[in-house]
Amino acid sequence: MPSDAPIITRRPGESKDHSSATPELPSAYASHRKIHPKAVRGRYRRVKTWLGAALLALFALLPFLRWDRGPGVPDQAVLFDLGSQRFYIFALQLWPQHVYYITGAMIIAAIGLFLATALGGRVWCGFTCPQTVWTDLFVWVERRVEGDRTDRIRLDKQPWTAPWLAKKAAKHAAWLAISGVTGFLAVAYLTDAPTLAVDLLRFDAPALAAGSVLFMAGCTYLMAGFMREQMCFYVCPWPRIQAAMLDEDSLVVTYQDWRGEGRAPLRKSEGWDARTHKGFGDCIDCGQCVQVCPTGIDIRNGIQMECIGCGLCVDACNDVMARIGRPGDLIRFDTLTAQAAKAAAAPPPRYRLLRPRTIVYGLMLVVVGGAMAIALALKPSNDIAVLRDRAPLFVALSDGRIQNAYTIKIANMSLEDRHYRLTLSGLPQASLALSGERGEAGELALSARGNAVETYRIQVRVPQSALAGASTPLAFMLTPEPAGEPVRHDSVFLAP
Repeated sequence: MPSDAPIITRRPGESKDHSSATPELPSAYASHRKIHPKAVRGRYRRVKTWLGAALLALFALLPFLRWDRGPGVPDQAVLFDLGSQRFYIFALQLWPQHVYYITGAMIIAAIGLFLATALGGRVWCGFTCPQTVWTDLFVWVERRVEGDRTDRIRLDKQPWTAPWLAKKAAKHAAWLAISGVTGFLAVAYLTDAPTLAVDLLRFDAPALAAGSVLFMAGCTYLMAGFMREQMCFYVCPWPRIQAAMLDEDSLVVTYQDWRGEGRAPLRKSEGWDARTHKGFGDCIDCGQCVQVCPTGIDIRNGIQMECIGCGLCVDACNDVMARIGRPGDLIRFDTLTAQAAKAAAAPPPRYRLLRPRTIVYGLMLVVVGGAMAIALALKPSNDIAVLRDRAPLFVALSDGRIQNAYTIKIANMSLEDRHYRLTLSGLPQASLALSGERGEAGELALSARGNAVETYRIQVRVPQSALAGASTPLAFMLTPEPAGEPVRHDSVFLAP
């Protein structure tokens, strides 16, 4: 064969006719399957309903609670005022300097989530996650308008008719109304809630506020109305992280396969003794646990990433077991350790609340929470920021002294006007002067309005003979008058 002859390769099973089409590989993409959760009654359904209602009520009422902080200060109990860079949370007021408090709160929330997961599995996802709460509300509206699971499936398969359009329009109108209220409430935490409500009703709200309301409303409408479980599957990272938080003693939703298998439908003509004699278990394969699941999984296949731990399958299975006269808790919240013991016909061990990971998480909560409490108790009510001029770096005065200029900002975090004494440390022969004013002294008397930042331009003058080098460290000391803890800010003094 000539060395320049083309090399022809074929895939296994491909004919020699190269004009034939290449076999297509199976797609790795699975199209979305719409889930129609069925209504269910039971203990966990009641917990979800009451807890969800309480959380929604708290979210709706908080922006309208008032908290008297004095004249000239917002009286909204919870307000994250981004414009003035202030966070008001009842009696607590946070400035940009207090960002570490927000960091600490986020750390506490993360550790609390780890501890809750180690103890009770995905209880956050199943009962208190905003995505779960709003999706539950949207499904309730859908059920009230279109009916339960079977009715909704049948309605989705019907052609477009007047009754079909009426039901769909009513459902989406209710969804949009809830989304609009949610968008308004979300923005109400960032500005005065009653004022925002009046401005929106008068179509006089600022464009940024109105656009933010529409954006939050759109996100709610899409995520709770359409994406639902897809947010948990593909967007939220927690399902992929929570496996590291669980152990064999965590309470999770489990199916007792040692008792339920082999599963088979229950015939009316078949007595339970005869069924047991044939080797059948308690599971009658009714599929109720799957039909009520908001994520559409089958818990009988074991613990899965998609399970949010809401316990609705427990309620559905217990209802079926009660109707056929069998013991409940075929599906239940249990630990893997207890399940293994029961499968081996051994006495289940007691639930271990204290174990290494829960002790570590608990200690971390105590340490971080204690540090936050101490920091809040000792939170200063004054702060000083100093910025040295860079052009020019220094000025040589006619009397032989060297002058540096500084811009000083005094943050008075209290609600009363305050007076201060500004002194220097590190330059014994230095004198201070206010820019634009005559006279200088070893200290300056300054003031700041309550809940405000005052800016001063200060000139520091030092004899050149008192300077040891081109750069000398110094510290500005701001002391409240007549008494108070001084605030220190370190800087440098530059010379030739």
